[in-house]
Amino acid sequence: MKRFPINQGVPGFKFAGISAGIKGNSLKDLGLIFAEHPCSAAAVFTKNSVKAAPVLVCAEKTKNNSVQAVLVNSGNANACTGLQGIKDTYRTSDTLSLQLGLNRTLIAPFSTGVIGVKFPVQKIIKSLPRLIKNLSAENSKSFAESILTTDTCIKTSALKDTINQETVKVLGIAKGSGMIMPNMATMLAFIVTDISIEKKLLKSILKEINEKTFNMISVDGDMSTNDSVIVLSSNLSKTAVTNKSSNAYNLFKKMLHRAMKELSEMIVRDGEGATKLIKIRIKNAKTDSDAKKAAFQVANSCLVKTAFFGEDFNWGRIMGALGSSGASFDMNHVALFINNISAVKNGQGIEKNILRLKKTIKKREIDLLIDLKNGNKSCEVSTCDLSYEYVRINAHYTS
Repeated sequence: MKRFPINQGVPGFKFAGISAGIKGNSLKDLGLIFAEHPCSAAAVFTKNSVKAAPVLVCAEKTKNNSVQAVLVNSGNANACTGLQGIKDTYRTSDTLSLQLGLNRTLIAPFSTGVIGVKFPVQKIIKSLPRLIKNLSAENSKSFAESILTTDTCIKTSALKDTINQETVKVLGIAKGSGMIMPNMATMLAFIVTDISIEKKLLKSILKEINEKTFNMISVDGDMSTNDSVIVLSSNLSKTAVTNKSSNAYNLFKKMLHRAMKELSEMIVRDGEGATKLIKIRIKNAKTDSDAKKAAFQVANSCLVKTAFFGEDFNWGRIMGALGSSGASFDMNHVALFINNISAVKNGQGIEKNILRLKKTIKKREIDLLIDLKNGNKSCEVSTCDLSYEYVRINAHYTS
């Protein structure tokens, strides 16, 4: 498996990203992915009961239909906008379908930005001809820039591999920085590939991998209204995935998993105000549920996150979070390791390692291993620290 420059694109797809004035400045805020032919498509969406208008519309469109174009805006979430928000979503996507000469069911709409603000329909419709004109196979970077909100950088993963003697490509583009919590996060991810695969198989792969990647990250514990991940296949490759037992299926699954894993970790690294990437690994939990509850309780603990930001070796906060997680374990058996250095054994601190531990928590990447010694189940969650900058960004997000 190798990387390729994102401007080389993926056979069958074109991209565009422009400024439509949605954000009130010159930053790009309207993006488009266009396929030469209808694509196999699979998507997953937020489990928040408060869903944005484009999530409701897109979920319905992708349920049984192919997708040929993806329209995305940033700067406005079109969430909590009522029936008018639904109408506005259809109006913009239907206008695009007319201008592209496509059936209206083939347009998948997405939005990200401020919640509860009227959707800028006219700005988007006015900008569509210019957006279409900018379509190019080499324009994936412009698209990646157009979907950002509080992100500090674009997030892409471009991988290629030889499957059945043919080169297959996977290009993933994502956004996300704050309001990040599984099911999924205030994040959008768009993944395109040229492999030939039926929608049913693609949906199965996406659902499985999503649980292990985008649903295993947290920045601040807040679940968004707009989370969406969509995978599109142009089916232009001679390599075909026909069943789950084939070699092609397994190799493609590895490619997609790596791309989604990379994108999910990029989101955590770019968490609003984040200075550290923290990987929390739970092992020897009694049940899968216990492992997950323990991991996320530690990941979402403000006390744990601020301790890592302040580089304060306060392992008691980790133990406190574990105890409130609801996971089954005996505190007198628990062991903690930070960057492979023993911090706690049998529920008590290792005094001889304190100086080494104080030094290692100053690193940009932290590996926190928690051994509950109560079974054989495991779990891994990626999170980040909580800084002064996070408070500043979110205190002034709409102003």
